[in-house]
Amino acid sequence: MMKAHTPADILDFWYTPPLPEHWFASTPALDADIHQRFGALWEQAAAGELDAWQASPEGCLALCIVLDQFPLNMFRGETRSFSTEQHAVAVTKHAVQQGFDQLLPPERRIFLYMPLMHSEHLVDQDESVRLFEIAGLEANARFARHHREIVRQFGRFPHRNTALGRESTAEEQAYLASKEAFTG
Repeated sequence: MMKAHTPADILDFWYTPPLPEHWFASTPALDADIHQRFGALWEQAAAGELDAWQASPEGCLALCIVLDQFPLNMFRGETRSFSTEQHAVAVTKHAVQQGFDQLLPPERRIFLYMPLMHSEHLVDQDESVRLFEIAGLEANARFARHHREIVRQFGRFPHRNTALGRESTAEEQAYLASKEAFTG
């Protein structure tokens, strides 16, 4: 029988030990562990079966992690890695409209706001920069400004082209090969 996860389970896993600090150095073992533990939960979230979690700040944060962060691990380099992006954006917007973000400590808001930064829509990008700045998360605001400039320049993230089966333009290829390209 499949364990019924709660938002607390997700947050405990994500923050103890502080997994976000090591996410970019992720290993195949970590990706496999996330897929094994939470693959079925991601499918439920993608189908909208966990939308009731949006009734609390912690539930919104956990849902953003499941929809936005976990697929990046579980499906690294695959089209599915971004397949629930817009659902996560909707959860973030709901949380902000409800004022739930203000009920979370600033360091926890990072992953609540991340779906906006990961969006290929400039309005979402602009909002991510604004929210990170308001929260005093300057390092994250710099990161979000960088993402916004990429989207402004190319109308999409060149970093995603391979995963999404898109062709890179010569301009995008030159950018990705440059020292200015953010690869983190």
